Amino acid sequence: MNTFPLTVTINGSEIVRDVEPRLLLSDFLRHELGLTGTHVGCEHGVCGACTVLVNGRSIRSCLMLAAQTHGQTVQTVESLGTPDNLHPLQQAFWESHGLQCGFCTPGFLMTLIPFLEETPSPTEAEIREAISGNLCRCTGYQHIVEAVQRAASRD
Repeated sequence: MNTFPLTVTINGSEIVRDVEPRLLLSDFLRHELGLTGTHVGCEHGVCGACTVLVNGRSIRSCLMLAAQTHGQTVQTVESLGTPDNLHPLQQAFWESHGLQCGFCTPGFLMTLIPFLEETPSPTEAEIREAISGNLCRCTGYQHIVEAVQRAASRD
């Protein structure tokens, strides 16, 4: 079996591993590193549950090979905050009831982090466009939009 030497920075820690060339980033994060906050939903890049940041950009980890992150920086939802010290966006989701079952929440958060950096005072229409690639079966999206508005108003 051929392997690829991978060096990647994940959540601030350098990881050096040999990986199979066809190993998906989502599987590497979840199964090799135990970073289970990256959820796998559709496995086709449609639902957004597996969204992580690669060099600050939101990507679908189910569509990217782990080997493609060689020399890159990856952030998962685990990098955002802790239960005692939530990231401001996590806090806004909690305060606005922007989640129910929570399965889609990590993907929404990792989609919205760079969005809010680029668009610090978004309109409702801009927020809805930004989250249009993330699917939620529980909330109806209104509380998610309100959470983003709340987080943006704090900056």
